Amino acid sequence: MDRIDTMKAFLTVSREGSFTKAAEKLGTSNQLVSKYVSHLEEQLGVRLLNRTTRKVHLTEAGERCVQHVQHILESIQDMEGSMGQLKNEAQGLLRISAPVTFATKHLASLIRDFKQLNPAVGIDLQLNDRKVDVVEEGFDLALRIGQLKSSSLIAKRVAPVRLVMCASPDYLERHGTPEHPEQLIPEHLLSYSYMDYSQSESPLMNALKRSSKEESSGISCNNGDILVESAIAGEGYVFQPTFIVSDAVKKGQLNVILKEFEPEPMALYAVYPHRKLIATKLSVFIEFLSDYYGDLPYWDDVF
Repeated sequence: MDRIDTMKAFLTVSREGSFTKAAEKLGTSNQLVSKYVSHLEEQLGVRLLNRTTRKVHLTEAGERCVQHVQHILESIQDMEGSMGQLKNEAQGLLRISAPVTFATKHLASLIRDFKQLNPAVGIDLQLNDRKVDVVEEGFDLALRIGQLKSSSLIAKRVAPVRLVMCASPDYLERHGTPEHPEQLIPEHLLSYSYMDYSQSESPLMNALKRSSKEESSGISCNNGDILVESAIAGEGYVFQPTFIVSDAVKKGQLNVILKEFEPEPMALYAVYPHRKLIATKLSVFIEFLSDYYGDLPYWDDVF
């Protein structure tokens, strides 16, 4: 039996938790997938899966085997991608994870332009504000915003990300324009659930950290767009990246306040696994992404 097909079958069964689903995914028969897995178990001399009538589960040996098989198959993909360089054409499917709001506002045009230059590369874009496990979940690359901590992944800086405090003209007329972060009203904070206020020791970040802990009668949400809409409606003030609030500021729906207390910018990063050989599709995309937004992104033109 072909060893690559055998490993692909085992890895697919482990991910799908079912021989039937794995067979559907691979476009083959249930019997053949089962035969592949049994053959791999015989070769290794260990049981990789515990089978029940409803589902299959990895044994301890199976969990270890998954890591080795995934690494081997990725190495083969890297080799195939590297060989693709001889044809000077990136090809294959590129799996990308990206933050929801940034992707919906600013990623569609990038992918369109990239596809025009690289028609043989397929894009599977998954939007999630959760910090995905790039390797474990099978992504080629993830876009992340913040001050990244050290890890085994490679992080390529793509663009600066500024954070500004905004409020609607109506809100400021009713409650006044604060001249210092200490004058902010804690219960009027429209708080982003995933905000890490410890990333900066600026007076503004410290005030927001206190407000988020002290007051539970405000609005908290894990989506920046909803918070911005609430701010436009005069519900309070919002502290969000410029790539989210720029349109509202341009239209006069929001005013930037406390400009002199703006913290140091964060950044948008492309994060991907450390490999000796990077598939052509990934290296071409990273290069394209690195030059696309520039040091002064278009969404910062208004500020």
